[in-house]
Amino acid sequence: MASYIYPKFGYRRSLEQAEGIVKRHPIVVIGAGPIGLTAALDCAARGQPVVVLDDNDTVSIGSRAVCYAKRPLEIWDRLDCAAPMVDRGVSWNVGRVFFQDQLSYEFDLLPEADHQWPAMINLQQYHLEEILVAKCRANPLIELRWKHRLISLKQAADHATLAVETPDGIFTMEAQWVIACDGANSDVRKMVGAEFTGQFFQDRFLIADVAMKADFPTERWFWFDPPFHRGQSVLLHRQADKIWRIDFQLGWDADPDEEKRPERVIPRIRAMLGEETEFALEWVSIYQFACRRIDNFRQGRVLFAGDAAHQVSPFGARGANTGVQDIDNLAWKLAMVLRGEASEALLDSYHEERAYAADDNILNSTRATDFITPKTRVSRYFRDAVLELARHHGFARPLVNSGRLSTPTPYATSALNTPDGNAMMGGVRPGTNAADAPITVDGKPAWFLHCLGDGFTVVAFGKETDKTEIAVGPLKAKLIVVGRDIADPSGLLAARYGASPGTTYLFRPDQYVAARWTGFDEASIADAMLRASGHDTTGRKELAA
Repeated sequence: MASYIYPKFGYRRSLEQAEGIVKRHPIVVIGAGPIGLTAALDCAARGQPVVVLDDNDTVSIGSRAVCYAKRPLEIWDRLDCAAPMVDRGVSWNVGRVFFQDQLSYEFDLLPEADHQWPAMINLQQYHLEEILVAKCRANPLIELRWKHRLISLKQAADHATLAVETPDGIFTMEAQWVIACDGANSDVRKMVGAEFTGQFFQDRFLIADVAMKADFPTERWFWFDPPFHRGQSVLLHRQADKIWRIDFQLGWDADPDEEKRPERVIPRIRAMLGEETEFALEWVSIYQFACRRIDNFRQGRVLFAGDAAHQVSPFGARGANTGVQDIDNLAWKLAMVLRGEASEALLDSYHEERAYAADDNILNSTRATDFITPKTRVSRYFRDAVLELARHHGFARPLVNSGRLSTPTPYATSALNTPDGNAMMGGVRPGTNAADAPITVDGKPAWFLHCLGDGFTVVAFGKETDKTEIAVGPLKAKLIVVGRDIADPSGLLAARYGASPGTTYLFRPDQYVAARWTGFDEASIADAMLRASGHDTTGRKELAA
């Protein structure tokens, strides 16, 4: 690639390999892609040492995952990574959908102001990984081991034994817990014999990263049946470094090897851009997509995340974005188990919540794929009618589906939620990620999510108390009083949480709402903390003692 020089991360022989000892590590992460690197950073942020194994020694080739949504940016902000990503990437909120040569529909992913992060950024995966690698290398709790390939994994009751191949030979290491982030073709998944079921779609798309000077706005543009690519669809995104990502639908009968040849790709791009536009190919790939997931995200001592756990079609940017949210859900639970603050049963809620989210993403992704690539004449007629009607009639616009973009799935049925008796109050319900809002702290502008941090937090609106913490057994929650510790001069915080004097929220360490009340009651808060960490609330008195 002309615009990017791939870094090389040096292989180093580990001390345990050099000395021929078998060392047991609390957490070993398999795979140093965006999800594995995020896992290392999140676990380390919670005080846990992490070893990351990767069989390569550089970042991923090509743009690959390119769209990152507001919620992952909030997670990466907690890990001190989001700002360089946004600075390096291209921010956007608006998408346009075209049918043939006419604008059919447009949308704004962030129609209201006063949010810290954009709805989406576009950033090539290799840039994103470089940022994450740099953060990992600066963290003394993280050890990145390049050119380390896992070749076997065996599980015992309290650990896993890993055989690892390196340029210096094979050695053995142990892990209390393994986080498998080794992608859609996960070797770890095969090693533990996990089921991976779902649907493959019989269609192929061509990805082309193109360097060009163009006057397209910084928006997501999607064409159905355009004049330059009849009968198929095309997607356009702007990326960093004046690189544009173009996806061409090819159809199932396309020959992947033939279609990747420049002699086939360049005419397609020229038909789209016109004869006068100068451009150069940076990277080309062909993909077939699937919607499927693992049967259980926890397989004994092994926890699966990202594409190793689930796959969706690329329409809607639900792949890497949901993988980052897997880690956001897992890391705090794993840290609590390792610290002895919760039992291993808490990790079963990782599967419960993230499989629920995966099923939601698979459903949305399948619907988008069926709309984009109709398989029958009737469904094609329906799709085209929707696109035609959407130009002039509002009722048809919600039916347009060019890939409904990634938003967090609420854990509406999670056993960690305290049953909500306040459904009529509006605001943010249990199982939903926290809404951010501008606030002030000591008179200085700030953001609400920064105050939540990465532990249990209670936020009370207008409560008069000198307390700064609520504790039950091994659990502690920081208490923030709106009006005492933070101010809400715009009223947006209260509005987004449907709050009046006395309204109280309990947030989990992943900044999801665990419970809420119209008044402040310490016993109820203590019960909700225990429930959210997997404890039996009937034992609250014994734990408190």
